[in-house]
Amino acid sequence: MIKALHGPRAVQLALTGELMNKHPSFPVSWMKHYRSSDKQLFPLTNKHPLGIPPLEEGEEKKIVKVLKEKWTRNKKREYFVRYRNPTQVDEWQLEKDIKNSDKLLRRFRHARKPKELKNQALLTFKTNKVY
Repeated sequence: MIKALHGPRAVQLALTGELMNKHPSFPVSWMKHYRSSDKQLFPLTNKHPLGIPPLEEGEEKKIVKVLKEKWTRNKKREYFVRYRNPTQVDEWQLEKDIKNSDKLLRRFRHARKPKELKNQALLTFKTNKVY
């Protein structure tokens, strides 16, 4: 809701909730006219909330990527993994619980290496060729 106009190019808005701590003045070019949705034109609006289908019985969770790693109190290493199915929430798992862990962890560690070390490993690989 517009509280006040500050000249021809700025408006002051009445902000609520999280936005109350923000500066309330905005350019007029950012404003749009409010249009309420017509129930006759759009009868299905908000009748069916979007839901994510659950996994089927035969389908198993497939890990796509390892995002982070951490050490637990009992000195075990856990990895924060992301699943292929978007319904699954990312979660922490032990290395033994991850299928194809060698491939996924190799990719994760390689991505975390500093660029200099990656280039150095590439140079040593190229220079150690036997002619």
